[in-house]
Amino acid sequence: MPRSFDMATEYECSVEEIHRALCEEKYWLARLAESGADDARLDSFRVGHDGGFDVVTTQVLRSDRLPGIIHQFHHGDLEIRRAETWTGMAGGAAEATVASSIVGAPVSLSGDAELLRSDRWSRLTFRATVEVRIPLVGGKLEKFIGNQLLQLLETEQRFTTSWITGNR
Repeated sequence: MPRSFDMATEYECSVEEIHRALCEEKYWLARLAESGADDARLDSFRVGHDGGFDVVTTQVLRSDRLPGIIHQFHHGDLEIRRAETWTGMAGGAAEATVASSIVGAPVSLSGDAELLRSDRWSRLTFRATVEVRIPLVGGKLEKFIGNQLLQLLETEQRFTTSWITGNR
């Protein structure tokens, strides 16, 4: 049974600055280079006339770096594909749909994100649904993936804030 996770992180920069960074290919290339993956590539990136954008990435983690729980459902390197579709800015906010999968594994993730102003700066909220289609251990793996998502969100927040500061 799929499991849902709600999470959020605060940014110390404006919504406009974050969205502007997300609309730059060099931001994505730098983010992937710093991701910690053994191989990371920008498969596609397109900015629309409305200021929205679509991005697809692939990140590969070598099997010898993976926690034991992953080896219960997947052998070999882990290839993670992620697709994001963001709207342009409207009313000081932007929204996204996110889909991710592990190639060759019965794992999928879908979610919605919103980037909006907060009391101090900006806030990214993310609601994700993780499904691992493996009897008996699927729920345990879904919880593990959900915890990893929160760490990923925080890591990406730190990278984005640093990247914006260095590219103003």
